Amino acid sequence: MPRERSSTRRVSPRPDVSPEELSIVWLSLKVAGIATLASAIPAIGVAWLLARGRFWGRTALNVLVHLPLVVPPVVTGYFLLRLFGRRGPIGAWLEESLGLQFSFRWTGAALAAAVMAFPLLVRAIRLGVESVDRPVEDAAATLGASPLWTFLTITLPLALPGVFAGLIIGFAKALGEFGATITFVSNIPGETQTLALAIFTQLERPGGDAAAIRLIWLSVGISVVALIASELLSRSVRRIQS
Repeated sequence: MPRERSSTRRVSPRPDVSPEELSIVWLSLKVAGIATLASAIPAIGVAWLLARGRFWGRTALNVLVHLPLVVPPVVTGYFLLRLFGRRGPIGAWLEESLGLQFSFRWTGAALAAAVMAFPLLVRAIRLGVESVDRPVEDAAATLGASPLWTFLTITLPLALPGVFAGLIIGFAKALGEFGATITFVSNIPGETQTLALAIFTQLERPGGDAAAIRLIWLSVGISVVALIASELLSRSVRRIQS
């Protein structure tokens, strides 16, 4: 009686993402999402001031907003540590008054990401505001609309493509933030270790290349999805406006 042939094929191991790596992705998305949302309203206000405002100190405000883009991120992280650390003037007050701690916490990672992404949000939103025709705003003003009402009903809806683009670009920047984060809140697994910090850790660890490559592809994939979403949202808003 012929014997059944047993299957001896070897199944190659799949590069599955581990639960630890999934938690890193989740922490990174949480940090980047909160950083972007927290920056949105201040960025819209500052972008409108820079685009439409004529006041003393406008140039200084513009320089201050864009300073994180030109100084090394480590410098930004150092100033955040000095200001929002447990012994810093703002950080100590927040901890004593509100129980809010930033140093060596994921909230600090979100703060660092927000500071680094803020200039990109402002630049994109400012371009959106500047693309709105001034005569349309002037017509609303002649009909008795206040500057705030004109901004909310005329300027902001017409500038939505720039707002969406700024939010997505800011989110992508916050997702990849490294220098300011590691300086301000260190690289603590499960607390402050975002995708960028985890990739750095795996590259520095012997035999960590495979895990680093998985995290790199995850980071690239999330960023690509965010950029595609930004383009689709901008096209949808333009179709609605037209």
